[in-house]
Amino acid sequence: QVQLQESGPGLVKPSQTLSLTCTVSGGSITTNYYYWSWIRQPPGKGLEWIGYISYSGRTYYSPSLKSRTSISRDTSKNQFTLQLSSVTPEDTAVYYCVRRVGVLGYDYWGQGTQVTVSS
Repeated sequence: QVQLQESGPGLVKPSQTLSLTCTVSGGSITTNYYYWSWIRQPPGKGLEWIGYISYSGRTYYSPSLKSRTSISRDTSKNQFTLQLSSVTPEDTAVYYCVRRVGVLGYDYWGQGTQVTVSS
């Protein structure tokens, strides 16, 4: 059974960098054709895709967030990390790490972690 668990600070000040880590168990992040994604949901809004890092280490980001986003991985710990710079209160959301299987869609989700941007 694959499990994903987000971790990181729940409160970030404006202009700082938000950093979240997803720890994966029950499967390797280097297994072919899996894409390890970050998705967020601001209060009262729908889901917003942020980006992914693939099984080979390739990254792809939402065009609207690309200039502020970096996703990296530590294969020795089976973790991948989101960094979102220059945050504003509009970045307040529940952040999820999610596994996508090729073109088949998302199959495993973390429980989500609330991040609030406030001074």
